[in-house]
Amino acid sequence: MKVKVQHGRIRMLDILRGFAILGTLGTNIWLFANLGDLSYVLTLDRPAWWTSLDEFIRVFVLFFVNGKFLSILAILFGVGLELKYRQSLRKGSVWPGLYIWTSLILLAEGLMHFTLVMEYDILMSYAVTAIIVSFIVKRGDKAIQRVMAAVLVAHVSIVVLLFGAMIAAHLAGANLSLSDMSEVVTLYKDGTWMEQVHYRLSDFWILRSEVIFVIPLNVFLFLFGIRLMRAGAFSPEERGRRIRRKMLNVGLVLGFPLNLLILVPGGMFDLPVRYLFAPLMAVGYMAFIAKLVEWNPSFKLWVSVERIGKMALSCYILQNVLSSFLFYGWGLGLGGKVDALTTVLVWFAMSVCQLGIASLWLRYFRFGPMEWLRRYIASLPAGGRMHDSKAVPKRPD
Repeated sequence: MKVKVQHGRIRMLDILRGFAILGTLGTNIWLFANLGDLSYVLTLDRPAWWTSLDEFIRVFVLFFVNGKFLSILAILFGVGLELKYRQSLRKGSVWPGLYIWTSLILLAEGLMHFTLVMEYDILMSYAVTAIIVSFIVKRGDKAIQRVMAAVLVAHVSIVVLLFGAMIAAHLAGANLSLSDMSEVVTLYKDGTWMEQVHYRLSDFWILRSEVIFVIPLNVFLFLFGIRLMRAGAFSPEERGRRIRRKMLNVGLVLGFPLNLLILVPGGMFDLPVRYLFAPLMAVGYMAFIAKLVEWNPSFKLWVSVERIGKMALSCYILQNVLSSFLFYGWGLGLGGKVDALTTVLVWFAMSVCQLGIASLWLRYFRFGPMEWLRRYIASLPAGGRMHDSKAVPKRPD
């Protein structure tokens, strides 16, 4: 596999990031299409997957996407952090230094995205994780290994304890169920955009509980991405291919069968599948995608997906804004009116739309709009000096 570098970028990382952005929509689309009802991304409080075509399609798609692409994004964030750290070493600049500033910018972007668009934003969690990991990355591989072991033990222990509590409650005859989502559904069906903003802010800590809960897992995945980069997992040499084969085996031998537990009705395995087993399958996805690109590196789809990866933040926000407009009451109001197959078709249609938008935008501009804005704000401590002075830099011919 040739690892192409363009303008300081590794092509494979952009391709993986592009797939991760589109795959993340594959999970979020069920929340938008069903007006924030969490039961549609779980098996708890839902009929068994074999009882109807709708349930079969929903669970089938979620088996492949739920938690997997978020894990890929977290791993790639770690890879990106390692690249920034190497750049800092080459320049002889203080680390983490300005990286803390860029992470705070990401935190602010996540807060705005959470407030104005959707309550399931992940950017805030990534920003906090990036700040934590930025102080670990410079302490050497042994320190990284120790931290990875510690946070993994902590995260697994919490998930196992929660899972055990659910099993005990079930055996005791308790009725396990989500809280009533009818008020949320009504809000997104009939409420105004400002009422939805007020809901997110007034229930801030409740709605941010998941992104806080996954910080230990994200720390592990960030550090795992750093370890992959240092080990040469993305190199074209035999060492890189050997690592990717191991990654593929992890996904096939461990990830795939463990994630099949989502097919067990009743929701008992929702928690471990999303927060323990999904990352294993994500590792296999990364290796599988890399293998496909290796087989046919000039395939046009890779070029299009790579462009999404280059403007990942812009596409992530765009897809959520478009989904809000399509499904919420202040927009077209399609939420609650589409079946599972239509939901999947909307996901594919929006993915194709993003492929086209990213390709068109990068034909004329070097950066996506959100990427340019972040670069500009990040340059403010240096007096606002950027390599490209135009508001949105145009690509050279």
